[in-house]
Amino acid sequence: MKITWFGHSAFRLDFAGKAVLIDPFFTGNPAFEGDKAKITEGISHILLTHGHGDHVGDTVEIAKATGAKVVTNFELCMYLAKQGVENVDSMNTGGTTDQGGFTVTLVRADHSSGLVEMDVNFPLGSANGIIVKAPGEPTVYHMGDTDIFGDMALIAEIHQPEIAMVPIGDRYTMGPEVAALAVQRYFSNLKAVIPCHYASFPPLVPDADRFVAAMEGKGVQVVVPHKTVAVRV
Repeated sequence: MKITWFGHSAFRLDFAGKAVLIDPFFTGNPAFEGDKAKITEGISHILLTHGHGDHVGDTVEIAKATGAKVVTNFELCMYLAKQGVENVDSMNTGGTTDQGGFTVTLVRADHSSGLVEMDVNFPLGSANGIIVKAPGEPTVYHMGDTDIFGDMALIAEIHQPEIAMVPIGDRYTMGPEVAALAVQRYFSNLKAVIPCHYASFPPLVPDADRFVAAMEGKGVQVVVPHKTVAVRV
């Protein structure tokens, strides 16, 4: 599996002939460097953790251009369908869907979800984490935006993720030390963690140094890509 990070919480997964985007926030993302057209080439699926603008990002444009299927919670799917996205696959927390060669499960995240348009707030279902499983590939857990919570232990027991994308930016999610505690306390099966949701906007922590320090000596590989970087696992 090849995992590419585009800053903030945006990732691309390439595995077994599949190309999947998670939270494709490119336009307006200060941490993004790259050619959006090239990045989205061959994309078959877009997975969204929740309905905030810095996670929905360029979904509508990409989905219309590529025909990629958008997989997310029911309310957000219905909203995107009204924006002209034709290929949506709605889910909700705890559910699993077969996406043809891999499965997607939505799990709990402690966060909000919604968009503000014309000074009106549109709630868009629950915030979630995403579990991606494919035969012969490491199980991936994108935590979305979240704080630590005790039921992470159940997520670890049920899904046994081996790779995790962990928000560390503070203010809107857990901060570096709490994120490290979540990894250490609940996810003993992890082989690698990728910190995300930091350094993109001034209110967020500017780097991953505190997270790396808190993870030191804990037996889990911490992958800290500073720019658009692909990681093979």
